[in-house]
Amino acid sequence: MSIISIIGSGNMATAIGTRAAKHGHTIELMSRNTAKAQALADQIGNGATVGTFGARPAGDIVIVAVLYTGAVEVVAHYGDALAGKILVDITNPFNADVSGLVTTAGNSVSQQIAAAAPEGAHVVKAFNSIFRGVLAEDKPLDVFFAGDSAEAKVRVAAFLESLDMRALDAGGLEMAYALEWAGILLVGLARNGAGFDIALGAEVL
Repeated sequence: MSIISIIGSGNMATAIGTRAAKHGHTIELMSRNTAKAQALADQIGNGATVGTFGARPAGDIVIVAVLYTGAVEVVAHYGDALAGKILVDITNPFNADVSGLVTTAGNSVSQQIAAAAPEGAHVVKAFNSIFRGVLAEDKPLDVFFAGDSAEAKVRVAAFLESLDMRALDAGGLEMAYALEWAGILLVGLARNGAGFDIALGAEVL
């Protein structure tokens, strides 16, 4: 398969990295907390490695798996090391009580990352409307994604499909804001009776 670089070592980095490794990808973890990244690499196994935070990632697809509050700063910190890379933004910019977003239309976290990213890097929003526990179950899932680069979206879609997920293209990067609201929708459903073992999807009738 391919090398997938993940910036971060938290719950979503764990879920995505573990699922990707199970499906044949090699995982590179990059975190400010090197010890935590090494522990996660050991947990994932399958040749998972730890890269230097801020250095050029080994993978062409780089998953930005940090909290939304630090995502733009992390991309800015990496700077030209991300040139030519596909950056997958998985963040959810929820407000304090998860009743809405701190972003506005035209200013999604994905669009902020795109503005901070070096020339030649392309941002794709994905994974944000899937609970980590559901993702970790490694069952077939629908995943919505959005981005402005057709080539980057083809690459990300192929990666998602390799994880036994159906990739559903929601449109250009301006749709990242709608996907952030999809995360709110998912939490609302979960809190109001559906439970946290649900997933959003689309059905062709």
